[in-house]
Amino acid sequence: MKRVAVLTSGGDAPGMNAAIRAVVRMGASLGLEVFGVKHGYVGLIAGDFTRLGPRDVGGIIDQGGTVLGTSRSPQFLTEAGQATAARRLQERDITGLIVIGGNGSQRGAAALSSRGVEVLGVASTIDNDLPGSDATIGSTTALDVALEAIDRLRVTASAHGRVFLVELMGRRCGYLALVAGLTGGAEAIVIPEVEQCPEDIATAVRAAYERGKSHAIVVVAEGAVHNADALERYFTAHHERLGFELRVTKLGHIQRGGAPCVFDRLSASLLGAAAVEHLHAGVHGILLGIVKGQVTSSSLAEVIDAPKPLDERLMSLARTLAQ
Repeated sequence: MKRVAVLTSGGDAPGMNAAIRAVVRMGASLGLEVFGVKHGYVGLIAGDFTRLGPRDVGGIIDQGGTVLGTSRSPQFLTEAGQATAARRLQERDITGLIVIGGNGSQRGAAALSSRGVEVLGVASTIDNDLPGSDATIGSTTALDVALEAIDRLRVTASAHGRVFLVELMGRRCGYLALVAGLTGGAEAIVIPEVEQCPEDIATAVRAAYERGKSHAIVVVAEGAVHNADALERYFTAHHERLGFELRVTKLGHIQRGGAPCVFDRLSASLLGAAAVEHLHAGVHGILLGIVKGQVTSSSLAEVIDAPKPLDERLMSLARTLAQ
């Protein structure tokens, strides 16, 4: 193998640039030519490649986002799109591809692998919903951003005696809301994996006031059945009965934009370097992640269809500590 390519796909995550940097510099140390693919699978289909050397990735380890750009590609979901993408690599004589991204991105990597492309995935998503990794690249930084917001909101909630509802990202996975809620001292946490009705949340908040608290924080994942909008409507409609005032804050994409923390820079560096080493050794068709501080691998074909369950003990602990 003499040429490898790297792309970032799907939602951006803090630490992607650190991973790109590691791929390029480890590739150079092994005597490989490394090419960056612009704008994910869209750029792969278009053949938008740029050669990268060690100096081209200088000064990016501390930057959020991705210098290669990212996108979501409906065309890549088609047989024709995947065939074109594989052909673009062949035209450049690129024999290895590293895909940095989350579930959808790794599903694309698995599709290319089934077409004979020597592809390897690196787990990177703030949702932390990929099996085979304790914490995917970007998830720890996103939690830090969410926690800072919760800490700040608790100050004003206390001053006014209000209930603040904080909505975090997580369409299908409640990891961010669960961990941020637990570590932020939330009185209630609402996630897609646990069925709760609005009255359950109202009861938890009312109980907090009855225990002598002057305010409350409710953390909600955007993908929960009763998301921030639904809960706001319910609490507004029952304001007189419930007896508390509600304010809603949606963090949205703010969680994606932070400079990567130490852990995300470290894990990205470890995984990016390991990805090149694996491809150079002829190992592909796998997803790399960090488990108990060590780089581990899982089959791409198995990972894309396997859910990553939340630790139910965390939800139980959050309820206990909210007293």
